[in-house]
Amino acid sequence: MSIKFAAIGINHGHIYGQVDSLLRAGGQLVAFHAIEDDLAHAFAAKYPQAQRVEKPEVILEDGSIAMVLTSAIPGDRAAISLAAMRHGKDVMSDKPGMISFAELDEIKRVQQETRRIFSVCYSEHFETHATVKAGELVRSGAIGEVVNTVGLGPHSIRNNQRPDWFYTRARYGGILADIASHQVEQFLFFSDTLDAEVVSATVSNRGNPAKPGLQDIGDIHLRSTRTTGYIRVDWFTPEGLPTWGDGRLTILGTEGYIELRKYIDIAGRPGTDHLFLVDKKGVQHIDCSAVELPYGRQLIEDVRNRTETAMSQAHCYKAMELALTAQQLAERGTEWQS
Repeated sequence: MSIKFAAIGINHGHIYGQVDSLLRAGGQLVAFHAIEDDLAHAFAAKYPQAQRVEKPEVILEDGSIAMVLTSAIPGDRAAISLAAMRHGKDVMSDKPGMISFAELDEIKRVQQETRRIFSVCYSEHFETHATVKAGELVRSGAIGEVVNTVGLGPHSIRNNQRPDWFYTRARYGGILADIASHQVEQFLFFSDTLDAEVVSATVSNRGNPAKPGLQDIGDIHLRSTRTTGYIRVDWFTPEGLPTWGDGRLTILGTEGYIELRKYIDIAGRPGTDHLFLVDKKGVQHIDCSAVELPYGRQLIEDVRNRTETAMSQAHCYKAMELALTAQQLAERGTEWQS
């Protein structure tokens, strides 16, 4: 039996990956709410089966809808998620799931009170074939015990295509809480731990003085009891790169390492989802483009069975807790400090 789901807030393009993850698993998209006509028209063109509703309450009060998806402006996501859970809906939010500790605390409280599922779709893991394959290899012992990860998340800024909220710190939440939450989640996943802390973090605006609210580069050092990690995220992807960013992840183990070139192999191999495995047997390139993405299927099963197979609540919360901690630490003594 399939589930019905709807979207409230479609401001980031990640909403398409969120929707598709559930459609692939047999979910039924039945409705959406968006106040922006241009975004709504594009969404409706791709998903004509979904009715555009004037008010979010139409979705929230529909007892047949099991899950609400949101990719609203980051500063609005927590409120949408809270309303959905209070109306008996499970939630899949785009990252960041929230932009403040107060919002994180309230989401935890309401989720525990309502016993709904609150899931953050960290798309650079759950919607990226190479990352899923890397997880399979690490779990099989292909590189031994993981001791370090390096996650790089460069993005293309495309100034003329970005709305005002993108440059407003109070609306997008900061570069570490936003983009770097992807890499934080992957550090936890590949380290197989929730016992981790932020060692250091920085944010800067190095190349966009006309947009003082923008943080265009940031980094984080993380550590757990047996693993260390480094993260760098930025908005400096050059125009000559034929995609939005050269996302990379290196996972170092005691018996080998894996490097992912998620969206492009700049050495010339076509396509996306390139994985390089180096171990005692040698070096190999693995094309991961056909690897199954299980997140949507698992999440639908969780909705039906009230389980946590797609991602545990503790893991979901810890990734955002660390990203928010890094954001707060990086902003101390800067113009962004609140």
